[in-house]
Amino acid sequence: MDKIVNQKAWFLVLPVFAVVAFSAILPLMTVVNYSMQDTFGNNQFFWNGVGWFKELLDPSTDLGGRFLASLGRNLLFSAIILAIEVPLGIVVALSMPREGWTVAVCLVILALPLLIPWNVVGTIWQIFGRPDIGLLGYTLNSLGFDYNYVSNEFDAWATVIVMDVWHWTSLVALLCYAGLKSIPDAYYQAAQIDGASRWAVFKAIQLPKMNRVLLIAVLLRFMDSFMIYTEPFVVTGGGPGNSTTFVSIELVKIALGQFDLGKAAALSLVYNLIILIVCWVFYTVMTNVGTERPQKKGAA
Repeated sequence: MDKIVNQKAWFLVLPVFAVVAFSAILPLMTVVNYSMQDTFGNNQFFWNGVGWFKELLDPSTDLGGRFLASLGRNLLFSAIILAIEVPLGIVVALSMPREGWTVAVCLVILALPLLIPWNVVGTIWQIFGRPDIGLLGYTLNSLGFDYNYVSNEFDAWATVIVMDVWHWTSLVALLCYAGLKSIPDAYYQAAQIDGASRWAVFKAIQLPKMNRVLLIAVLLRFMDSFMIYTEPFVVTGGGPGNSTTFVSIELVKIALGQFDLGKAAALSLVYNLIILIVCWVFYTVMTNVGTERPQKKGAA
């Protein structure tokens, strides 16, 4: 008896496709359209082809120089964030209790920074770091440190990095804690019988079992840190100078400050492509770590 195939169920998915097309595909095609045109106002557009992309990738032009400089800052910032937050999140997760009423207390405390909106986080640290009325700035200056994130590039970078670590390390810790909670007690009992050290347990049991959640944590934190805008914009405004002007801030300056829609559209497309490529590289590398390649036939 042949199985009856009913394709009418696809009609239930049509509203989802319509929403996705309206909220994602149409705006994307609009950006692609803008990236190949130029405008002088009055809603008049002129065909420019790939001219904006050539200028964007040419370091000798003003647009290319600004883009590559901000891209370098973005990559450096994301690298520092991942190097700090991932190990710190693992340490916090390993230090958390496994049972008892303290588990709920720790989870609530860790979740508190994640509940604060990005613009509020920027405002908190803007006030917190001020050398005249801020607790952090006033304390550091009282101890003899010449701290001022408004005029010193190193202080501005340090403030933005510490702010991001305070805001998002909890996410990594919670993901790692979820991975640790999924490990059966039998693994720990077997390690205890074998007399394994704390480091051996972490290396052979806990870290491999956290591999998937660490992949999610790295991808989320890279995307968030690479697309960061609100917090540094509120705290430093991209300064002092252009020291904390990341690609997102540069994009807003070009789109809204200069109203160069063609340049901004080309930059946003390249920006999005870079994020997709780097995330794909992260995913490919982390999913292949520890997997053995199949040996070819005839190999010794």
